[in-house]
Amino acid sequence: MRKSEIRELLKVAQDPEVISFAGGLPSPKSFPIEDLQGIVHSVLQNHGKDALQYGSTEGLPTLREVIAERAMKDGMKNITKDNVIITSGSQQALDIVGKLFLNPGDTAIVGLPSYLGGINAFRTYESNLIGVPVDKDGMDMDLLEEKIKELEKNDIQPKFIYTIPTFQNPAGVVLSESRRKKMIDIALEHDLLIIEDDPYGKLRFDISAMKPIKALDDENCVVYLSTFSKILAPGLRLAWMIASDDVMRKVAVCKQALDLCSSTFGQFIANEFMRSGSMDLHIMRIVEMYKPKRDTMMKSMEAYFPDGYECNRPKGGMFAWVTLPEGIDTEIMFLDAIKQKVAYVHGKAFHVDGGGGRSMRLNFSYPTNEQIEEGMKRLGSVIEKKLNVVC
Repeated sequence: MRKSEIRELLKVAQDPEVISFAGGLPSPKSFPIEDLQGIVHSVLQNHGKDALQYGSTEGLPTLREVIAERAMKDGMKNITKDNVIITSGSQQALDIVGKLFLNPGDTAIVGLPSYLGGINAFRTYESNLIGVPVDKDGMDMDLLEEKIKELEKNDIQPKFIYTIPTFQNPAGVVLSESRRKKMIDIALEHDLLIIEDDPYGKLRFDISAMKPIKALDDENCVVYLSTFSKILAPGLRLAWMIASDDVMRKVAVCKQALDLCSSTFGQFIANEFMRSGSMDLHIMRIVEMYKPKRDTMMKSMEAYFPDGYECNRPKGGMFAWVTLPEGIDTEIMFLDAIKQKVAYVHGKAFHVDGGGGRSMRLNFSYPTNEQIEEGMKRLGSVIEKKLNVVC
């Protein structure tokens, strides 16, 4: 097991004077506190004895039903509550994936870069993680197929492909529709699972809705993960998995040994919130809040960063991925940034091959617009000084 780079960096960034772009934190202003106050009261008044009791391992049936209904609206096929299990955050779901599908020495495929939480969860089970580069349209399918064939020539059968296809963490890119279809074809040809992690898919700014990879899945080769952390509140610690019946049975047995059940009280709250019709309107409010933050970060970068950096303009989600000119190591530069009271996550944390040394992930959802502009100004100054030393 390894420490999480992000969690360790967040400790460093606890100084209230530090403007932090490091965490993947929603804005606290996005939390529907007033709505939840009424829902909490209603849950306690009408369902208190059940909501405060242990629940089933699979989760509250009515919550699983409404999640299944929404999954069908997103294009997934033949989904019922029996294909849905509630987990204690997406991190538990990732841990379950590692526990179920990875034996020591097994191989899994991830993006370059990829979500650190997934990397750490899979490494815990002594797996070998092979990276496939991600470009502006997501994971490169030609390189993916090439890598799988190379592994198979060496008698290595990968267990699964882990992907965050929509507003990827950390790169912020979207896997194109053609690549989504190609990934399904590759998985079926090589007898692989696809683990589709989709925390950010609803946070769309400049792009129409993309069907999840699971919506293209006619052969049950996709395990789909999503969460309430980015669209409601991370403090509820609730997420969900969608998969075939046989996978769900194994997931339930695994979860029984982990925590018996996720928060029953939290599930009643999430269920009431969704069934009240509040969710879609709330997501619209989050998008209206985050899009100007994204715009402020992009404009501030242009104003304060020296020439030579690269940053794809994210069309949704919570992150911008920046690559700096040759000669700059963002892990080393982090110490200089902290001295200037600004924080980020260096790119090596998201790479399983030791790469990413010139890159960094910047979160725009948590800081205010004023903090974003001031933070970009401070960070631009740090980069400028590093470039002067390199040159």
